[in-house]
Amino acid sequence: MRPVDKSYSFPAIIAIGLLLSAFIIAGAYTYKYKDKRRVLVTGKAEKDFVSDLIVWRGDYSRISMDLKESYSSLKNDELAIRSYLNKKGIKDSEVVFSAVNINKLYNPQYDNNGRLISNNFGGYSLTQNVKVESTNIDQVEKISREITELIQSGIELNSAPPSYYYTKMSELKIDLLAKASKDAKDRSQSIAENAGSSLGDLKYANMGVFQITGKNSNEDFSYGGAFNTSSKNKTASITIRTEYAVK
Repeated sequence: MRPVDKSYSFPAIIAIGLLLSAFIIAGAYTYKYKDKRRVLVTGKAEKDFVSDLIVWRGDYSRISMDLKESYSSLKNDELAIRSYLNKKGIKDSEVVFSAVNINKLYNPQYDNNGRLISNNFGGYSLTQNVKVESTNIDQVEKISREITELIQSGIELNSAPPSYYYTKMSELKIDLLAKASKDAKDRSQSIAENAGSSLGDLKYANMGVFQITGKNSNEDFSYGGAFNTSSKNKTASITIRTEYAVK
C-alpha cells in the first residue's frame, strides 16, 4: 500500500476548514441582516367621554365644653343634612356618614420668655364627614353648590368640590387598546410599503401608560398614568409600542 503524503493532506484540511468557516459566517451575517429588517412604531388612540358617577364630600363640626352636648348637636346636624339631601332627590342608599371624630382642645398660655405656664382645657371638638355617591350628576353638582344653605340653620358645613368617575373604565381601556394596535399596524404597513417592502408578522407589542385627563385641558401626562377626577368631561388615551417584521 502506498503511504499517504501528509505534506499534502494537512494543508487541504486547513483549506476545507477555512471554507466551511466562511460559509458559516456568511450565513450568520445573512440571518442577522434579515433579522434587522423590522419596523418599530408606536400607535396611539384617544377618546372623549363623560363621567357617569359623581362623588361629593362635606364635613361639619361642633365644639362644646360638654361631650354629650356636643355629640347631641352633631347628631342633630346629621339628621338635618340627611333630610336636606332627601328633599333634593338624593336616596339614603347614596349617602354615607362617617364615624364621629373627637378631639380635645386646649388653650396654652405662655410667659414673656415663651415658657408654657398653663394649658387649660378648651372643650371637645367633634367632626363628622358626609359623602354622596350618585349617578345623578347634575343634581349632586347643584347640591354641592347650594348645600351651604344649611349654614342658615346653624350647621357649619364645609363643601368640597365634586369628584367625577367612570364606571365602564375596563371596556373603555380595551376599546382604546384595540384602536391603538390598529393605528400601529397601519403606520407600520405604510412605512414598509413606502420603502418598497411588505409588512410581515408582529414580533413584539408592549402597552404604554393609560392616561385620563380633563378634556381640552393642559394637564401633563404622568409616568405612572394620570387619572383626572376633577373634570366631568374627560379624554382617555393609550399607546402601544410594536415591532413588525418587514419582507
